[in-house]
Amino acid sequence: MNQSLPCLHPNPGWTGAAPLQATSAIPSTTDTVGKHCILELYSCDSAKLDDEAFLRDTITTAAKRAGATLLNLITHRFDPQGVTGLALLAESHLSIHTWPESGYAAVDVFTCGDHTMPEKACQVLWEELGAGHHKLTSFRRETPAALGDIDRDPLLAAA
Repeated sequence: MNQSLPCLHPNPGWTGAAPLQATSAIPSTTDTVGKHCILELYSCDSAKLDDEAFLRDTITTAAKRAGATLLNLITHRFDPQGVTGLALLAESHLSIHTWPESGYAAVDVFTCGDHTMPEKACQVLWEELGAGHHKLTSFRRETPAALGDIDRDPLLAAA
């Protein structure tokens, strides 16, 4: 498959978003290859934050709602409480770390491709976890111009 960067992510649904401003010595950029969301969830249902099976189902639903392809899901429940989950997506990843004793969860969703909307995954998580309030920060991941003109063919395995 020979794809150029512009065909990977034409920024669907991102109309009206303010462009990112370069600060200090950041290389010039060309195309946006993905969107990264950082989600802070507060005053969540503590029982749900500590329920590994519930979180696995919720992460799966969130990935589907974002239009992403779930490749693998790894979760771990800590003793005495808390769960960490990592969803490997064809488009990148979704992770969650919970602190039931504080009603808090930290979420990270990064997707690329022209069919994904990571904010929808975030919405599933804040709704299903019963967050009293949340803070969503999202930004575009941009490819440095130096990489934009390079052919990105897969490496061939050595014989």
